[in-house]
Amino acid sequence: MNKVLMLASENGAFKGAKVGGIADVIRDLPAALHTQQIQADIVMPSYGFLTAQTDAEMLAEFTVEFKAGVEQITIYTTANPTCPETCVYLIDHPSWHHEPGKVYTDSGDRPFAEDANLFALFSVAVAEGLHGGYLPRPDCVHIHDWHSAFFLICSRYMSRYQALSDIDCVLTIHNLAIQGIRPLQDDESSLAAWFPEFYAELKENALQQIRDPRYQNCINPLRAAINLANRIHVVSPTYAKEILQPSDNEHGYFGGEGLERDLQRREQDTYGIINGCNYPSDLSTSVENFQQFIQLARETLADWRDKFGESDNQYSLTDKRLEILQTKHFTPTFLMTSVGRLTDQKVLILRQKTDHHETVLDAVLERLHRFSSAALFIMVGSGDPKLTRLFVDIASRHDNFIFLNGYAESLPDWLYQQGDLFLMPSSFEPCGISQMLAMREGQPCLVHGVGGLRDTVEHKQSGFVFGGSNLDEQARHLLDSLDEALATYKTDQWNDIKACAKSRRFSWPKVAKQMQQTLYRFS
Repeated sequence: MNKVLMLASENGAFKGAKVGGIADVIRDLPAALHTQQIQADIVMPSYGFLTAQTDAEMLAEFTVEFKAGVEQITIYTTANPTCPETCVYLIDHPSWHHEPGKVYTDSGDRPFAEDANLFALFSVAVAEGLHGGYLPRPDCVHIHDWHSAFFLICSRYMSRYQALSDIDCVLTIHNLAIQGIRPLQDDESSLAAWFPEFYAELKENALQQIRDPRYQNCINPLRAAINLANRIHVVSPTYAKEILQPSDNEHGYFGGEGLERDLQRREQDTYGIINGCNYPSDLSTSVENFQQFIQLARETLADWRDKFGESDNQYSLTDKRLEILQTKHFTPTFLMTSVGRLTDQKVLILRQKTDHHETVLDAVLERLHRFSSAALFIMVGSGDPKLTRLFVDIASRHDNFIFLNGYAESLPDWLYQQGDLFLMPSSFEPCGISQMLAMREGQPCLVHGVGGLRDTVEHKQSGFVFGGSNLDEQARHLLDSLDEALATYKTDQWNDIKACAKSRRFSWPKVAKQMQQTLYRFS
C-alpha cells in the first residue's frame, strides 16, 4: 500500500477532539482511502487527554529546538478507531495539556497567539520525528488547514530538515477565512520567537512566500502552505472557484480573503473535491417522538448549566418554553431545524435588518407563525457570545423559536431525522456536512447557493436554494424561498423533493477515488 501521513488538529474519532468539519474528515477519510489501497495514518497533538482516552503506547522520546531552548517531545501510537489497519500518532508536550474537549485555546485578545505556539511546536516535532526515524516516512504528507502548515516551512526551508524537502505534500483547505496570521517578530508568538536561528538566516525570496500579502510584518501559515504544497485540495468545486476572486464582505461575498492572487497562480494545481458523508444502514435514535425530544433537551440544558455555570436567561428562557410545550403535550405541525456553529459565517444573513422587522430571523419566525400557529423553529448551536445574546433576545420575542445554545450529538441526530425543513443560510460554506446529514434523512434543505451548499442542493429538486449579489438581496431571496417551500409543503412536489434529497449520495469511497486519481502522485 502507498502511505500517506495526515497532519491534523482535530479528529472526530476521539471524544473531545472535534470542533468543526475537519474532525469529520479526519475521522472518515482514512477508511475510505483504505479501499483505494492507501494507508492514511494520522498525526495530531495529544492535547493531554487523548493518550489516556485511547490507551496509547509510547513510541519514542526526543528533543526539538524551539524558542531558543530545547523541548522534550513524546510520541504515542494507537490504532485508528475508524480504520484499525491504520495508526494515529499523538504528539505530546506538557504545555499542550488542555481540559478534555478543549482543542483550541485562544481568547480572541491576541488572535491565534496560543494556538500558533502549539501548532508551530507540533509541526517541528513532526519534522523531527520524520527526520530522526521516529515516524515512518510516508509517500505523501497531507496537511489540513493552517494548523500544520508550519511543517511545510520546516521541510522546505530549514537546513536541518533538508532530507524532507522532496516529500510530496498536499494541502487541504477546509476554511480559507481562518489563516493563523502572527507577527514575524517582536512577539512571544512569532516566527522569530519560535525559530530564532532560522528567522535570522531566512532569505528574502523565502520570506516572500510565507509573509501575509496585506500585513508585511506578519507570517501567514496558510499562505505558506498554498505556495509550498505540491497540490491543493479545496473541499468543494464551487468553493474552489469562489476563492479565486477577492472578498467583498461588506456586500456578502466571501472569496479569497486576501490570498486570491496566490490561489490564481496555483489554479492548475488546485482540485475541488467535495467531502463525503457516511450512509449507515441503521440510523435510529433512542428518541421516538417530540415529547421525548423535549425531555432530552431539558436534561441537556441542565447539563450545560452545570458545566458552564450559566444561570441567566439563555438557559432559563429556553427551559421554561420547553416546559410549557411539555405540559401542553405539544407536537409541531411544521418543524424547521438548524444545527451549526454560531458565527457570522453561518448566521450573518439571519441577523441583517429588514424594512419591516428587526432582523431576517424575526421575519422568518413571523412567516412560520402565519403558516401555522403550531409551526416551530429549533436551532442548536454555540459560538460567538455577541451572537448568542442576539439570538436569545430574538427567542424572547417569538414563542415559536427554541434556541438550544450548546452542542450535544443526540439533539441534532433527532432534528436531522424528524425536521421538515433544514435551514443553512451560510454566507460562505467550503463544503458543509449538516445539509448532507439532513438530506440523508429525507429532510429538504433551504440553503444559500454558495460553496458546497450549491454543489449538494438543487433548487426545487432536492431542496431550496437562494442567492443574491449583496446582503439585502440575499435576505429578500431567503424569505422568498421560505415562502416557496411553505407553499409546497405536503404537496406531490414536496414529496418528490424529499425523495430526491434522500436519494442523493456523497459517499466517502467516491471521494477517496477522486483523491487517489488527482491529489496523490505515487511513483
